[in-house]
Amino acid sequence: MRQGFLPAQLPPPRALAHRGLALEAPENSMVAFAAAVAEGADYLETDVHASRDGIAVVSHDPTLERTAGLDVEVRSFLWSELRDVDLGDDQTIPRLDDVLRAFPDTRFNIDLKSDDVVEPAVHAVRSAGAVDRVLLTSFDEGRRRRAAALLPGVATSASRSTVIRAIIASLLGSSALMRFVLRNVVALQVPLRHGPIRVLTPRMIRLVHKAGREVHVWTINDARVMHKLLDSGVDGIVTDRIDRALEVLRERRAHPSA
Repeated sequence: MRQGFLPAQLPPPRALAHRGLALEAPENSMVAFAAAVAEGADYLETDVHASRDGIAVVSHDPTLERTAGLDVEVRSFLWSELRDVDLGDDQTIPRLDDVLRAFPDTRFNIDLKSDDVVEPAVHAVRSAGAVDRVLLTSFDEGRRRRAAALLPGVATSASRSTVIRAIIASLLGSSALMRFVLRNVVALQVPLRHGPIRVLTPRMIRLVHKAGREVHVWTINDARVMHKLLDSGVDGIVTDRIDRALEVLRERRAHPSA
């Protein structure tokens, strides 16, 4: 697996800007991504769906109801129609390849939100020459495998089924099982909790590290919680407030023993 997404020259801990920095701009817009990069973000997290004519576009939801007031599925639009959808603040829905080209020095965590976006997303990553600076992820293991097969060596993170198996390995305290479960991914990206179930535990972090993989936690916006997670050994924080997360990292680097 290529390690460009997690390069040695950018060691953890890492802060990933969830849908950019959307304080004064629509989420997943060019302006939101630019705002995150201006804050100093090395990593952007984003989501992709496919247009009706097979273009990978940046959108979290399957419909445009929440972001544009249109109760219509993204996949029902041609790209020529989607590019005119108003997200507010003079922003429109960007193509994935355009976003990758606009920020050539930034790494992208790309969530494949639907089955029909896998091939368009792979095409966008390849055409932008960004294979070595993306991490492809999906809740669906089939999508992850398809993407990995189409882009040999691309970095991927654990799907939902792999996360479940990692939780079992953690409960069993099995290093060997954890290594086997995470053999095809570079990171385990999880929430703190899933309903009443505590997902992230010190044992899980320890076993994931023994397997040579990273642990990233989403979506954390409170600086105190960020500090606690980093104290526990977490490698990455996925956050809506990249400004806060980067300040936390600066504080910790300035005072490493605090």
